[in-house]
Amino acid sequence: MTVLHRDALEASPLADLHAIASELGIDGYRRLRKGDLVDRILEHQGDDGAAEEASVEDVVEEAVDEAAEEPEARPRRRRGARGGRGRGSRDEGEEEPERRDEPVEGVVELLSNGSGFVRLSPPEPSDGDVYISAAQVRRCELVSGDRISGPVRRPRRSERYPSLVRVDTINGAPAEEVAEGTPYDELPCAFPSVRLELGSDDPTLKAIEWLTPIGRGSRVVITGGPRAGKTETLRRLAGALAGTEGLELSLILTGVRPEETAEWKAGSIEPSTTLTLAASGDAQAHALERAVETAQRIAARGGHAVLLADTLDAIAPATARKALAAARAIVDGGSLTIIATATKPIGGETTVIGLDATRTAARNFPALDLTTSAAGLVRHGQGEGSLVLDRVGKEAAVNEGDLIVTAGTRSHQYPSLFPRGIAIGTVTSVGQTDTALYKQIQIDPFVDFAGLDSVIALVPKRAAPPAP
Repeated sequence: MTVLHRDALEASPLADLHAIASELGIDGYRRLRKGDLVDRILEHQGDDGAAEEASVEDVVEEAVDEAAEEPEARPRRRRGARGGRGRGSRDEGEEEPERRDEPVEGVVELLSNGSGFVRLSPPEPSDGDVYISAAQVRRCELVSGDRISGPVRRPRRSERYPSLVRVDTINGAPAEEVAEGTPYDELPCAFPSVRLELGSDDPTLKAIEWLTPIGRGSRVVITGGPRAGKTETLRRLAGALAGTEGLELSLILTGVRPEETAEWKAGSIEPSTTLTLAASGDAQAHALERAVETAQRIAARGGHAVLLADTLDAIAPATARKALAAARAIVDGGSLTIIATATKPIGGETTVIGLDATRTAARNFPALDLTTSAAGLVRHGQGEGSLVLDRVGKEAAVNEGDLIVTAGTRSHQYPSLFPRGIAIGTVTSVGQTDTALYKQIQIDPFVDFAGLDSVIALVPKRAAPPAP
């Protein structure tokens, strides 16, 4: 399998194209636009003729390996340094180490920069570990924990580790079969149906589990103003999900404060990527996309991945929505759940957890804001057993699948005998007309409210215990 086709080249990053052009000896490739550079590479391939056709894969692999960032590379010896001989330091008869394709098999461990290693004695590193370029990781859709095999070449003069030439097998199956599977976006998906059990006595997590439940494949955004407790809520969710069997949990920090970084690293989950608020928006977006791609590969192979992201505020809205859209429950397969923090909803979420900064400041937990979406009056609909949410303004944010709960308010307009937070049902449809003052919202109730009676229990007010 080669990348020297137009579709593959156009989809490759510019850095990879530069590496290929350098290996092929194309002059002035850094001054060319991406489209022109692709044409030059294809022209160079055509000029080489059939004699080069059998070695194209090796040429591309060597170019990608040289372009990829290899960790812990030996520093280049300075000219004329002690012990060297300047320009004549290499003996005339000295040659590069002979390339030998030695087979190796081990477990993949990915690094934050997209590259990785084949660990021969996992999980601990060893002297025989083999470097995997970022291009090979993307091309073969590798994830941490995959067992792969393939030939290895010796390190070059500027390299410290041997490098993987190609991937022959992935988890016992030929790499070509794994790579040629159905693309992730074409896999059939369904609404989340399996709830993530938090199993915590924490009041905030108990409120989330009851009022805004999270399922496998959900797109969740924790919203609220400054100091509303978004990061703390995500940290508590991470601690509860870390002990869930069958979940592959990953954490990415993008745009957080240095103090929050230290708190995250002191917890039970090690962030795969850490970028403080000093990082650019483009760097944060790139890190988020890379984390989503890794989680997608886990879900595509039948695993259940949960990606935690703190925060999306500095990432462009279109990029953030694209990342959220990757979350889904695959039919008869795995799932990808994304839980992120942001000042306000991104769009396309299945669950929005709103936090109230006032309640958080007063240490009044749970600090969930149940009025972040809309407030209205629930009444019986025209159909049997149907309910309608009335008096909701046209500008209010209400979507299909939203949970409707009692507000617990007592006023002359909407008197209520029910306490706050009782689940009523979910929104099935939202409509509005140009002339109407309110939205038209249909609710699928959890129970048949027509057969329920309201009962008021009057109890005597208990006197305060005497002071000691």
